[in-house]
Amino acid sequence: MDIEWVRRHCLSFPHATERVQWGDNLVFKVADKIFAILALEPGGQFLCCKCSPEEFAELVERPGIIQAPYFARAQWVALEREDALNAAELKQLVARSYELVVEKMPKAKQAALKKKA
Repeated sequence: MDIEWVRRHCLSFPHATERVQWGDNLVFKVADKIFAILALEPGGQFLCCKCSPEEFAELVERPGIIQAPYFARAQWVALEREDALNAAELKQLVARSYELVVEKMPKAKQAALKKKA
């Protein structure tokens, strides 16, 4: 898994957009809400995603996964390296992050996203 692989996966979700923010981070959004942050430069964290409180507690116990700086209070985790999760787990983490972000949107915005799809 590399940056381009993760990028393609993030953009595979309906209405997903990307934007470079905060200098060297590729930020993926749906309806202007962030669901994943991918570091473009090595060092620090590789990928940050939202997860449920239960998933958060389990994931931060694993090596190579920490509470995401600035986002931990909202149950975001940060993968410190590309191999912290295997490909299937990483796909599931990003998909779940996308779902959680969409679920938090007002029902009208959710309906508008479904209508555009």
